[in-house]
Amino acid sequence: MVLVSHSAAVAASVAELARGLAGSGDTAPVAPAGGTPDGGLGTSAELIADAARSVDRGAGVAVLVDLGSAVLTVKALLAEGDELPDGTRLVDAPFVEGAVAAVVTASAGGDADAVAAAAGEAYAYRKG
Repeated sequence: MVLVSHSAAVAASVAELARGLAGSGDTAPVAPAGGTPDGGLGTSAELIADAARSVDRGAGVAVLVDLGSAVLTVKALLAEGDELPDGTRLVDAPFVEGAVAAVVTASAGGDADAVAAAAGEAYAYRKG
C-alpha cells in the first residue's frame, strides 16, 4: 500500500497508524509518499513511483490519496503504464480510515480486491 499525501508528515503518520492498528506480526508493506522531494507541500510522481516499487510483492499495490492533485498525479502515472508496478490501482477511500482498513485486510491475507473493498467500505463508517 502507498499512502499519498500533500504532506510527508501526514503520509508517514497515517502509515504508522495503519501499521500499528494492523497488530503485531507480519503486516502488509506500507510506504508513505508525501510532499515533494525538497520537503515542501505537494505531490511527487517520483516519490509515488519509488514508494510503489518499494512495497510491490507481485500481488498488486493499492494507492490511497488525500486530495485532488494527488488523485491527478496517480492517475497520470497509471495512464503512463510503465512507472508503477503491474496491478497498481488507485483506491477510492477515505485516507485515514481507508488506510487502516486496507492494511488490516492485506495483513490478514486479503487479495487486492478485498483490500480495495475494505478501504472503500470505510466511507460507511459512522461517527455519530
